[in-house]
Amino acid sequence: MTDPRITADCIFCKIVRGEIPAKKAHEDELVLAFHDVRPQAPVHLLVIPKQHVPTLYDTAAGHEKALGRMLAIAGELARKEGAADGFRTIINTGRVGHQEVYHVHMHVLGGPDPLGPMLSRAKFGGATRSG
Repeated sequence: MTDPRITADCIFCKIVRGEIPAKKAHEDELVLAFHDVRPQAPVHLLVIPKQHVPTLYDTAAGHEKALGRMLAIAGELARKEGAADGFRTIINTGRVGHQEVYHVHMHVLGGPDPLGPMLSRAKFGGATRSG
């Protein structure tokens, strides 16, 4: 019997089910972390809840444990993979946030050298903001 919390055509759900191979960095009952197949930095992991949740807009109180675990393991994973002097976490949400896979996922990026700026400076309503 299939788990109704996992979507059949979601690529990350397929990774959770073992239908698509991934280079795993961590797995427990709530989350899975694996290396991104198109890394944007020397360290680039994706951390996902095993339960299918399309976006952060779709999260609820029942997802707190998995979302908390994602954040709680990020530092240990980053350090273990070689980001010993800092790292960045990113969760893209929706079209404007450039979410490509509609299964909540957190990017953990780092390496030996500083990462570039996350967002370029832009003017909004006369005030300058930065990421």
